[in-house]
Amino acid sequence: MTSASPGTDPVGFDAHDHGHCVDAALAAAEVQCVDEGLRFTPVRRTAFEILLREHRALGAYELLDRLRDAGYGAQPPVAYRALDFLVAHGFVHKIERLNAFVACAHPGASHSPAFLICRLCEGVAEARATPSRGSLGDAARAAGFTIERTVVEAVGVCPACAGKADA
Repeated sequence: MTSASPGTDPVGFDAHDHGHCVDAALAAAEVQCVDEGLRFTPVRRTAFEILLREHRALGAYELLDRLRDAGYGAQPPVAYRALDFLVAHGFVHKIERLNAFVACAHPGASHSPAFLICRLCEGVAEARATPSRGSLGDAARAAGFTIERTVVEAVGVCPACAGKADA
């Protein structure tokens, strides 16, 4: 995979030691929670770990099913409270197109996510975007508009699905 600029490589479609990245992200989340005085409760940690183990977004009810299987309550507020916390503190992003959630590939970094969503397997890769640059930034400046937040969601076909007949 080639890179347009440093720090923008999508995370999610490449081969890597997934166990290591899950462990590292959990450890970083625990440190962030301690540093910021946040409660990283067992259900929040488990919800985050479930999302980390996937390279696709999960809907709240699919997450709820997995939390129930892990011994947590089966009521929707269990999943939604955990997701609200994880999103609010930058551990997880909501993928609007899928109405689902994905673990952040760049935790602890202030960034505007850009998501590459495979239309076949619904795998998700995350890259950092710079909305203040390029044509969007130019249009905003021309209109006197200050961009505060963007979410870019691009739909296409991931490398693993590229050879499939209906791609």
